[in-house]
Amino acid sequence: MDKGISYGLSIGLFAGPLGIFIFEFVQRFIVYFNRKITNTADPDEFLHTFYNTGSFALNNSIAFFLFTALYPAAQQIPFGFWLLMILLVIVTAMLSDTYLIIIFYITGSISSKKEAMEFIKSRSVLDMGKTAFSNGLLFLFLLEQHWEIIVALFLLNYLVSRSFLEKSKSAQHKMERDKFKQMAYTDFLTEVYNRAYMDRKMESLNASNEKIGIIVSDIDSFKEINDNYNHAVGDRVIQHYAATLQSFLKKDDYLFRSGGDEFTIFLRNRSFRECTELVEDMRAHVEASPAAVEDRHFPYSASFGLYYYKANEQADIKKAYVHADNLLLQAKSGGKNRTSFKYGMNDAPLAERFAHNRAEKTR
Repeated sequence: MDKGISYGLSIGLFAGPLGIFIFEFVQRFIVYFNRKITNTADPDEFLHTFYNTGSFALNNSIAFFLFTALYPAAQQIPFGFWLLMILLVIVTAMLSDTYLIIIFYITGSISSKKEAMEFIKSRSVLDMGKTAFSNGLLFLFLLEQHWEIIVALFLLNYLVSRSFLEKSKSAQHKMERDKFKQMAYTDFLTEVYNRAYMDRKMESLNASNEKIGIIVSDIDSFKEINDNYNHAVGDRVIQHYAATLQSFLKKDDYLFRSGGDEFTIFLRNRSFRECTELVEDMRAHVEASPAAVEDRHFPYSASFGLYYYKANEQADIKKAYVHADNLLLQAKSGGKNRTSFKYGMNDAPLAERFAHNRAEKTR
């Protein structure tokens, strides 16, 4: 009842058409009754059982006659037996695909040659190779009546297929967990990190003992955009703003949507001067790059607050975030489309003078 490998080809070569029919009939109905008992049977399981019995018995009977006709010639070439087994697996696979394509065409599931070719291409070449060599070995062992080796072959194939199945399930579960985690920590509108992930990243960065530039920024007069136009335009402006900010960041930086039109950035592995220059470049680029909505362009501006500090030395990162938020408020109160900086370490006065002078020079 193991689905990993079909042994029908080797049984057909060994026992002939009548033997393969008996084998397929018994095997398929054992599977059928097992599924009925375990409540895993499909609604049409009974019809499928007859179809599988007939199609596999027919295919492997054809393989039996091909083997009988071609084996004398195959013996004359190196590895002829194995090449013949591969050929028989290809023939039986093509026959099975042909039957299914005809049925799918009648039922409307396949309606074109392209769809039929895609169905044929979906068959795994590796699975076909596994079937060819497993059935070739089984056929040889049956001829020689090596029953211990036959049992070992069954067990080996079963263990390998079960191991592969378990690994596939484990990989699938990991992918599902990763996808769920991505959805849980991603803002649906902008596809950047959300506030939940920002809170989590704060905890890890808080113990990093590294210098961090925390930027809090939002779009100036965003409510007027929604009021004067509509929320669809507002959403597009937010998306444009997020993409603009993201374009300035390195892979070690983090961008979060921390509110409606508010975004928070963690800059890492940069000096204070580099952070202030980057913020000014962001502000200038936002001002010069209107958001496009269909055939219209909507200019907007943004304000920024930057707080630069060393984690765990002067303040907790959550307090540093509050400082950055307050600096944003200062920029807003100063007339919007502005930046406000602060160096939160021992040489703060010098840094603040530098930030203030540069900001005045760029405005």
